[in-house]
Amino acid sequence: MTTSNRIPRRTALKLGAATGAAAVVGGRVRAQAPKTVKVAVLSPMTGPWARPGQMSLSGAQMAIAEINESGGIKSMGGAKMELIVYDAGDSTEKATDAAKRMVAQNPDLVGGSGAWLSSFTLAVTEVTERAEIPWLTLSYSDAITDRGFRYIFQMSPTADQQALIAIPVYVDIAKQATGKAPTTIAIVADNTASEVSFLKPVRAFALKDNNLTLVADETFTPPLSDATSIVQHVRGGRPQLLLLPMSTIGDMKLVLDKCNEYHLGADQLPKMGMGGQLGAPELAQTIGVNIIQGCMVLVANWPGKGQDEVNRRFIERTKEPWLNQDAFMTYIDMMILKEALERAGVADRRKVAEVLRNIDLKDEGPAKFIPSRHLKFDPKGRLVDAQLVIIQWQNGVPKPIYPASVATATPIWPKA
Repeated sequence: MTTSNRIPRRTALKLGAATGAAAVVGGRVRAQAPKTVKVAVLSPMTGPWARPGQMSLSGAQMAIAEINESGGIKSMGGAKMELIVYDAGDSTEKATDAAKRMVAQNPDLVGGSGAWLSSFTLAVTEVTERAEIPWLTLSYSDAITDRGFRYIFQMSPTADQQALIAIPVYVDIAKQATGKAPTTIAIVADNTASEVSFLKPVRAFALKDNNLTLVADETFTPPLSDATSIVQHVRGGRPQLLLLPMSTIGDMKLVLDKCNEYHLGADQLPKMGMGGQLGAPELAQTIGVNIIQGCMVLVANWPGKGQDEVNRRFIERTKEPWLNQDAFMTYIDMMILKEALERAGVADRRKVAEVLRNIDLKDEGPAKFIPSRHLKFDPKGRLVDAQLVIIQWQNGVPKPIYPASVATATPIWPKA
């Protein structure tokens, strides 16, 4: 924890006890490494997106614990990493206020991760950019890294990239399962930033490029109170595929429940959602194992092939049934910040950012947790070689089915 108590200069020189303290060696003053280095998580911990935010926190906490238990930042004399946490709440205004408090209260902050929902991330990074704090995020919206910012690093494929990848993969899975390509699709989505960004290229050209006709297109502002009219429109269009980009579990439950009621359940209509919240451990219990069965979800990352050990440690530490995208991504973010601090050798946010701009790791360090196993950012701050991951609910458990580098299961498809 931080403290406002001041240490007299003479005592600090003697003990080397605080950040910026010094020791006299051979008649020369030499700067000492800080005892702790602050990093942050800012995500929604309350409100409709609280569960993903809390899972994000769990992943970051595990990473910080493992880093500190293994000796801290070795290039800084074993300095420990200290995690500070701020709640983005349930609105962009609250997220912005949290970011302002975080910056004002922690002038020694060297980096952070969050704010989960793209709308929040767009707001938060306006603040962190001005403060020159390197910020890692899994948020999807292209707008996040289209602003010319130098301190934002996007760990997921952008929404545009996801649209380009997801639709042909969706069609290909359907073709392999049925022997013919689908020709019709429906969309039910909320109007949060990530979903809007994802659907823009879908509607503009991805559907046409894959010979899909849009037979129903429904957009709502979360939270949804009633899905009846929405699902009626979907049923009327008689789609062969249903795309469900929405950000809250509650909205997904309403839509899937109503689909089941209108005979558009797991055995009738293939469905694909978007975002790690749809791989949350409680989703099967909240929605129902039979209703969620077969539902595919687009995610930025998932602990699949080769990640058994980190998954095991997370389960043991948190008692959660599995490690999901939200926890896994902040775990990776903290490991990336640790790597950057090791290379910078100093608790300086600008130098940490410079390391991140130039880092290029393949199949080592934190790169081992990335689907492409390549950690490098382009000039916009986007992850080079970012790959989309698709998971599918099978018998009450979400399993990665794409790409082959992380897949642990093969896709299933409605029989009827």
